[in-house]
Amino acid sequence: MANLSSLAKDTAIYGLSSIIGRFLNYMLVPLYTHYMPTQSGDYGISTNMYAYTALILVLLTFGMETTLFRYANDEQQHPDTVFSTGFAVIASLTALFLALVFGFITPIAGILGYSEHHEYLLMMATVVAMDALQALPFSYLRFQKRAIHFASLKLLFIVFSIALNVVYFVLLGKTSVFYVFAINLACTSLIMLFFIPELFKIKWHFDGTLLRKMLSYSWPILILGIAGSLNQVADKIIFPLVYPDNAEANVQLGIYGGCVKIAMIMALITQAFRYAYEPIVFAKAQDGDKNEYYAVAMKYFLIFTLLAFLCVMGYIDILKLILGKGYREGMQVVPIVMAAEIMMGVYFNLSFWYKLIDKTIYGAWFSLAGCIVLFAVNIWGIPRYSYMACAWGGFAGYGTSMVLSYIVGQVKNPIPYPMKSIGVYVLMTVLLFFVMQQVPESWHILLRLVINSLLILAFVAYIFHHDLPLKNLPVVGRYFR
Repeated sequence: MANLSSLAKDTAIYGLSSIIGRFLNYMLVPLYTHYMPTQSGDYGISTNMYAYTALILVLLTFGMETTLFRYANDEQQHPDTVFSTGFAVIASLTALFLALVFGFITPIAGILGYSEHHEYLLMMATVVAMDALQALPFSYLRFQKRAIHFASLKLLFIVFSIALNVVYFVLLGKTSVFYVFAINLACTSLIMLFFIPELFKIKWHFDGTLLRKMLSYSWPILILGIAGSLNQVADKIIFPLVYPDNAEANVQLGIYGGCVKIAMIMALITQAFRYAYEPIVFAKAQDGDKNEYYAVAMKYFLIFTLLAFLCVMGYIDILKLILGKGYREGMQVVPIVMAAEIMMGVYFNLSFWYKLIDKTIYGAWFSLAGCIVLFAVNIWGIPRYSYMACAWGGFAGYGTSMVLSYIVGQVKNPIPYPMKSIGVYVLMTVLLFFVMQQVPESWHILLRLVINSLLILAFVAYIFHHDLPLKNLPVVGRYFR
């Protein structure tokens, strides 16, 4: 119970910072979708560029974030030595990456379709390089249980970013996508400065023997990360390459990218859970009750994410106002993308069976299988169904990885997940969502919101009755005993 309490506390801190940060970041969505009309294609360019940077970030970090937790919790290793060795790997890869981009910018820009905008690539290459260098220090803060310091830096980035975007887009009327990238560069540089004092506190020591162990552990995680990242961004990379109308590609991609922002609340929840959960899992690896703990954590993760899904869909009439009018035609992708993100979260929870027994190669194969499915759906579907194929491709890809990980995991390292209880929650969510969809759009928005609110409250009541009795809650519990 102590570990679950720690998980809940850290999830609250990470989650609150992520939720506040994402909420503040959502303020940029109406800003961009209002000041960058769909026909300009600028938001599509931004969506495409950030997809590339997400994939490159995985390559540069080389799986060292998870590897840090694995070896920093090893009593035979000093955490600072583990950090130093891992950071040396990331720094070397980052230096090589920057040398290649700046040295061969002209052919790279031509291949990616940015021949006339080398500056976009140079700015974002610098941003992703700094993000890579910050990745391990952020992970070290998590290892040290310095959740507040972690959250403060994340929020500082968001607040500074919003302030600059408001100044440039609203006050100065600078609405080009160029300023999106330039502002990101400035904000990332600011956070880099805050990490300099932290790096001076480290007792730097490079261990060649440890490096070989870390690389042996991390390379399958790298493959896993590449496949996982492709599952998230491949559709946005593939779209301009296979969409039949080049001029229209960025327009359609911008609509999809805007609508996906609303669905990304599920990714936020999964990320907050991961930040708190991952360090605890490795620290608890030797405990006798670890499997029961993992099973319970999975159940509560699903309950929370399914409730979030119902809340988003129940109040979608309000949430869609975040987007400019020209982007709202793509709102049908939101429930599909959210469902895909839930499966990605489940897959993350399932992944610990192979991480804890140092068989990360399994994760690489599972993610690769999901990635192949995603690529197939997108390449075949985008020319026919535009961005709807992107949404269903992610759903199919994550679903494939999740199912494979569960089946193989129950053979290699069985964990007693409460499948019957989980199945009930999934079925309830599907049923309540179906009912929400049947409420006619012609009805007044307030009436639709009332009906959806009642459906959500029914779900919450079931949670309190079966899995979270009010009498067990602190403070309020005494009124229900």
